[in-house]
Amino acid sequence: MVDGKTLPGAAVHSGLPFADGAAGALLDAEGRIIGWTPAAAELLALPADAVRGRPVRELLADPTARTGLWVDRPEGVRSGTVRSGEAVLRTGRGEKLSIVFQVLPLAGEDTDTPTGTETSTGPGPGPGADSVPGAFVEPARYFVLAAPAGMVSRWRQDRAFTRELFLQDRLGLAVFDEQLRLARTNTHLLPYTGLPPDLRGLRLGDFLEPDDAAAVERRLREVLRTGRPLILAEERVRTIEDPGSGAVLAISAFRLQAPDGQVFGVTALFTDVTEQRRSDERLAILHHATAAVGGSLSVTGTGEELAAVLVPGLADLAVVEIAEAVFTGEEPVPGKDGRLLLRRTAVAGEPATEAPAEAGGPTDTRSPVEAGGPVGTVVSVDAGVPPHTAPSVTSSPASMTAPLRARGSFLGRVTVRRAPGRPDYEPADLDLLCEISARAALALDNARRYTREHRSAVGLQRSLLPPAQAETVAVTTTGFYLPADPTTGVGGDWFDVIPLSSARVALVAGDVVGHGLGATATMGRLRTAVRTLADLELEPDELMVHLDDLVSQLRDEPHDLTRPDDDGAPPGGWTDPIGATCLYAVYDPVSRRCAMVSAGHPPPAVVAPDGTVSYVELTPGPPLGVNGLPFEVTEVELAAGSILALYTDGLIEGRDSDLDEGMAGLRRCLARPGATTAPLRELGQEIISGRPVHHLADDVTLLLARTHAVPPGNTAVWPVDPDPAAVARVRQEAARQLRAWGLEELVFTTELVLSELVTNAIRYTGGPVEVRLIRAGQLTCEVSDPSATQPRMRRARVTDEGGRGLYLVAQLTTRWGSRYTRHGKTIWAEQPIPPATPGTGDATDITGPGVHPGDGTGPVSQARA
Repeated sequence: MVDGKTLPGAAVHSGLPFADGAAGALLDAEGRIIGWTPAAAELLALPADAVRGRPVRELLADPTARTGLWVDRPEGVRSGTVRSGEAVLRTGRGEKLSIVFQVLPLAGEDTDTPTGTETSTGPGPGPGADSVPGAFVEPARYFVLAAPAGMVSRWRQDRAFTRELFLQDRLGLAVFDEQLRLARTNTHLLPYTGLPPDLRGLRLGDFLEPDDAAAVERRLREVLRTGRPLILAEERVRTIEDPGSGAVLAISAFRLQAPDGQVFGVTALFTDVTEQRRSDERLAILHHATAAVGGSLSVTGTGEELAAVLVPGLADLAVVEIAEAVFTGEEPVPGKDGRLLLRRTAVAGEPATEAPAEAGGPTDTRSPVEAGGPVGTVVSVDAGVPPHTAPSVTSSPASMTAPLRARGSFLGRVTVRRAPGRPDYEPADLDLLCEISARAALALDNARRYTREHRSAVGLQRSLLPPAQAETVAVTTTGFYLPADPTTGVGGDWFDVIPLSSARVALVAGDVVGHGLGATATMGRLRTAVRTLADLELEPDELMVHLDDLVSQLRDEPHDLTRPDDDGAPPGGWTDPIGATCLYAVYDPVSRRCAMVSAGHPPPAVVAPDGTVSYVELTPGPPLGVNGLPFEVTEVELAAGSILALYTDGLIEGRDSDLDEGMAGLRRCLARPGATTAPLRELGQEIISGRPVHHLADDVTLLLARTHAVPPGNTAVWPVDPDPAAVARVRQEAARQLRAWGLEELVFTTELVLSELVTNAIRYTGGPVEVRLIRAGQLTCEVSDPSATQPRMRRARVTDEGGRGLYLVAQLTTRWGSRYTRHGKTIWAEQPIPPATPGTGDATDITGPGVHPGDGTGPVSQARA
């Protein structure tokens, strides 16, 4: 429509790429403007009245320029062809505007006769002319379409983009109508077979699996409803004809609507990202496997994590087999036949896909896929495979096996298999299994090395601790040790039971600051020192002073703990912080008194035979290593059958509880009904089980000792006058007592020993002398005098008249020695009681309620040294 007139059909159907929205002008045969569209008026800022009747050339910025219009080449226009070109116009605002135009010749006024139609050869065009075949009607009017050059360029780009987009073979393109029926697609809508040859008018559900089609249509329907574009949403699609594993498509979509806002469809782009997703899945499996197998220092745990991470991502069944030597921390070494025993460590997935266990037997040479068996089955494999040999697909493309090889050692193998229905393995899957196996092998070798070091460390600590259970004539004991760090299992806490002379026993509990091998080594040094000092028969407070001096010396010793990259270390290396607490108690079954001293250690608990529980009111000294401060001895009397509990602070102090709460909890455990008569092992397990490992703030050590008493009838005491003639009376009294005890076999030896010891005491001390015999496990002869001079055994020369007394005592007895007392010293000697002596096995030799023969808590045999 130009100036209210409808254009002839030649203009309307020109097929111009930019006809929509372009400016238009109607010209007469001389090139004068006779019609002007509103779009032209807006584009050039010239109303129709201002241009009507003017030659169109006047609108040019340069009227002399050749533009390709009919005035330049009128013969071209008269031939009936459509001409196009570019020109620069001057707008009503005085601006220059570059345009692209097309000139459409019109056959005549008010006629729809197309340009170029053969008619009559009359004098001019016009209605009523006779039609003569072969003649051409000269145009009477021309219609010019014009648009800015930039707009035309964009129109052409849009058309080329749309055309080329539908020609792409790596990108699926589909146009759906508002009912989600396919209106147009390119030739690569989906990347595999199963599509009908013509998709126009079909819905996705006509050729895709219902679930897949519904998922895609749900997304497209959302785009139609909201107008929000869909960007790279991933969906798995499968065709009805060829479902298979399908393909993963990244879908992008946008809504189609007219300029007036009417929605008439949606366009979707489908990109095949199946391989990319598979690569991402493989990478995720690799990352997961690396994190899983690297988080355990257990050989078995590493194997289980490796098997678990492969199912179901890479396999439906995963089998991990590890060399037997790895479990003990050793390096696997093939036998003389070049074969190595592997233990089936972990199986993940569906075991039913394996062959029956009986097929392989206990030792099998077939692959894990061919031979089944539960975890723990041992197989024999050839370990002589060169390190560069690559893993391979075994049995079928549905299974793979890769070696676990690290640092040149063959540690085992891992086998995976897929169930029927899943796609076969690809080379990329084999590469993934190789990479996972390599990383798992390094983690496995680290676990093997840790196992070896851990076994060494735990073995060292266990060798430094006494047996968990012990029986002496004084006490029956059971010890427990629970490390706060189960990964290392070593620490500095310790307990000890040290037999002393005269049926006495020393009970020790100590706690070294810190954990690990350093604390264990320090604990070993302190335990050895305590045993050495105890053998010197020192009083408890004096022993603790010497031990305090030792710890002070250890603290001052430099320890070379400098790391190679530790440039800031002081000369001689960092000093290992050494500190400890200790409780030392000596129990005498004859007097039933217990003397104890504490160096910063918590007090022991005492369970009386009636079930009453109390804590000994100690006056604790400072922790070991403070140096220069005294220690105070506390003595308590213990009834026979009492339970003495020594422990470290880890038992009564937790991460979320204080010492008072811990001591109250221990009191409740010890006060439970039947605790005084229960086996010590059972009682200790109850106490320890109440301390979960994850709640421990420190190592836990517990030593339970059930006390025994030597009956008064098993001891004999005589005061001796400082007169050599009294020695004969001592021999007579001793012989009479031994015969009363049924120990006639020991009379001669005992008389000789007492003669030597009493004679020396009278000769060299001159003070009052006391003789005591103790029958408790062994026969002990004691001679006490007021002198502080220690006797010393020496080798007498042939010409010497004396000096052989102590030598004879040492030869006739199993053990002898001397100890200081508050009133002087005591020399003692022990003899074993013959097993066949009547009455020596009588349980009345050692008394105590709650004795349980045969359960590890009864009295020690009289024949035991």
